[in-house]
Order: sequence, then structure tokens, then C-alpha cells
Amino acid sequence: MAAPSYIIGIDLGTTNCAVAYADPAQGADAPVADFAIPQLQRPGEVAALPLLPSFLYVAGDHELPAGATQLPWGESPRRIAGAFARWQGARVPGRLVASAKSWLCHAGVDRSAPILPWGAPAGVAKVSPVEASAQLLAHLAAAWNHAHPDAVISYQEVVITVPASFDEVARALTVTAAQQAGLEQFSLVEEPQAAFYDFTARHRHDLAAALRDVRLVLVVDVGGGTTDFTLIQVGISPEGPALRRIAVGEHLMLGGDNMDAALARLAEERLVAGGRKFSAAQWTQLVQAARDAKESLLGDPAPERHRIAVAAEGSRLLSGTLSTEFLRDEVERAILDGFFPDCAPEAVPRRAARTAL
Repeated sequence: MAAPSYIIGIDLGTTNCAVAYADPAQGADAPVADFAIPQLQRPGEVAALPLLPSFLYVAGDHELPAGATQLPWGESPRRIAGAFARWQGARVPGRLVASAKSWLCHAGVDRSAPILPWGAPAGVAKVSPVEASAQLLAHLAAAWNHAHPDAVISYQEVVITVPASFDEVARALTVTAAQQAGLEQFSLVEEPQAAFYDFTARHRHDLAAALRDVRLVLVVDVGGGTTDFTLIQVGISPEGPALRRIAVGEHLMLGGDNMDAALARLAEERLVAGGRKFSAAQWTQLVQAARDAKESLLGDPAPERHRIAVAAEGSRLLSGTLSTEFLRDEVERAILDGFFPDCAPEAVPRRAARTAL
């Protein structure tokens, strides 16, 4: 078999997927390039974007006109990945598969069973977390092959990142998803280590100086569904710094998804009275709207306010919408003070009974 033409890195994220690549023939200083991922943005509208949102939309039988979901490589999927899925899923409750990666490490469910979209109404064809992850990877693979027909991904060296705190079951299910997507030569790399590898690559010519007087490096990775901590020990050797991973933090199901849910809960308190709760379909829609508000109000530049709306439920055919708005200041307080509160340098973790978030 011929040597791979590229080394391809895939970040199979909870909220977004990304692809980057390098040409090994160019040696250690080969530049790393981002791969723009073609995907549907709106019906019949395809664009190559830096990220593939990690969402699948399960379209109804006659929901979209013929040809509206066709991709550049000729496929017209019923389960649509990416920007269109996120956009349409915020408008049509109960058909959006989100956070499949978080479900991969959820020991309380059968991760190989068709359980997503969670809370979907009867008649919606469900998928398992493994199958959802496989379909995201399959989209990335098809997009790469379309752009590189002479260097198809199955013959390249592929690296897929996973949380450092993924257990063996979650890692094995990720391998299964990659195999279902048609990937053949691939390896798994822990995400905090991948981040540190990037640091060492950027300082490949002055790494000893960059790590002078440093003996421990803490890598913190706050993702969409998990937060990872990795501790790396820096030693001294004649060849330069000797690096060794010595500890990994506990598995923390805490990330951007929780921030979205916290904002959604604030909105729910404003939109419904008497302590009532939204249905599962409404809640899914509200979380997507909260995510849009978070990304908008914490972006650069950021508006002062962001309106969110959710379809109302009732016996009438057209029940209208429920809407409210967030101000930038209150989102900053909810996210920054709520999830990243200030603490003193000498502070230590408080030991207390675990409570639900």
C-alpha cells in the first residue's frame, strides 16, 4: 500500500466538528491547514464552512422539496448534518439529534440503541448515539473525498480526538462509529494531549526556552459536553524537555451544553407560569435558541440583546410562539459567574455532597 499523502486530524466535537490536515512529505515544519467542510446551510444552499455543527436533522417524508438536500457529491440524505440541521432543528421540534458525543459516554442508556432524537414524537425515525456519530464522520469523509479524489480518506493517516476522561466503552464506541463511517487507518488521541502537541509544534524550535523553569503543565479543555484536565510533567534530558502525562481529571459532564441548558432554564421560567415545564420537544427547541443567544451575546462584536422564541403548544392548529429576550450583561453573569467564578490562587476544591446540575 502506498504511503499516505496526508495526515488528517478530526475533532469529533459535541457541538462542532473540525478537520485539519498536513502533508508529511514536507517534514516536521509542514503547515497545518484547516479543511472547509461543504454542507447544507438552507434548503438547496451549500457552503464550505470552517466547522460542521454536530447536529443531525431527521427530515419528514414530504417536508422538503426534491433536491433540496442534495450535497456536492450527489447524496441527498434524510438525516442532514451540519448548519442546516442546527437551523431547521431550532424551528421544527422533535427532529434534531444533538450532543451525540455526550450520549456515547452516558452509561445510563443503551448507547447502541435508537434513542435519538431524545423525546421525539412517534413517527420520527431514531438513531443510536453510535450511528449519529458515524453519520457525522461519514459526512466529513465524503466531503474530504469529494475535494481530494486522488487521496481518499480511507488511505490516509487519520487521527480522531476524544476526551481524556472517556472510559474504555466510550472509546470503543467511537472506534465503531469511525469504522461504520468507512475510516480504516485511524488512531485516537486525547483532546488535551492534542492541544499540548499543538503547543509543542508551535515551539518546536524553542521548546526548551518556552518551558524553562516549568515542571508541571495543566491543560484545561472546556468543550461542548465535557471538561477535561490533564497534568503533564516536564523533565530535563540532554535532548531537551522530557514530557510525561501523569494525571487525568475525573470525567466531568460539564461544558457548553450545560451553559445552554442554564440559559434555557432561565428563559423557561419567564415563558411559562405556575412552575410548569416545557414538553421535551419545546425544551429541545429552547436549548437551541439559548445556544444561539449565548454565541451571539458572547461573540465579538456582540449585540446588547438577543430575542429567542419557541413554538407554543395547544389544541389550535396555529398556536403561535412564546418569546423573550436576553441582555448581554445577564448572559455574561449567568455564564461567567455561574460557570467560571473568581477564586483566590490558594483556593482548594470544596468537598461536598454531589448535586445535580
